[in-house]
Amino acid sequence: MAALLSVVIPVYNEGSTLREIVERVQAVALETEILIVDDGSTDGSAEIATEISQRHSNVTVLRHDRNQGKGRALRTGFERATGEFVIVQDADLEYDPGDYAKLLNPLLQGKADAVYGSRFLTSSEHRVLYFRHYIGNRLLTLLSNLATDLNLTDMESCYKAFRRKLLQSIVLEENRFGFEPEITSKIAKAGARVYEVGISYHGRTYEEGKKIRPRDGLWALWCIAKYFVKPLRRK
Repeated sequence: MAALLSVVIPVYNEGSTLREIVERVQAVALETEILIVDDGSTDGSAEIATEISQRHSNVTVLRHDRNQGKGRALRTGFERATGEFVIVQDADLEYDPGDYAKLLNPLLQGKADAVYGSRFLTSSEHRVLYFRHYIGNRLLTLLSNLATDLNLTDMESCYKAFRRKLLQSIVLEENRFGFEPEITSKIAKAGARVYEVGISYHGRTYEEGKKIRPRDGLWALWCIAKYFVKPLRRK
């Protein structure tokens, strides 16, 4: 019997937090399958993932021989997902699996096909960091909304939940952080019912391992334009 929820965890050199994030996901009172996709880590993350999978029957480890990017790792996980719903979970502890119930509620009620967790549409706790990131995020979200005619507040949020059949029906292409504007554009073109819920956020600094860089923002701009004009491809 398939799990209700497939949790896809892309991992690149997150050995210091991987055990804890899996423990937090396991603590959620839902039937889950956990797909850890190691994207060519060099810090022992792959070995830690294997150790975790040996202790938990609902954990599967998928590996890339070399680092290809978050988007490619997500695609690998999405292809193997079997749950009714799929959620993206970063391994860095910035996002709290305790928010899964909020994300899944519109899906379980049959109102939504995709749900975004917003760091800005919320009264939950939120670590205060990087004003420049905030401005960049708002700008990218605004431009994405202009292209898709959605009214999201946080297009770049990690927390995105989907009906698996919708996700697996769409051809995805981006290998790195362009996944966020790409999937947003494509589910809009697919006519998906999109909801947004407030979530907590525990951001980390670059010293603590944050990976996104200014060039990723520039690539996101390109992706917004690219997928605005590119027709939707279905599988």
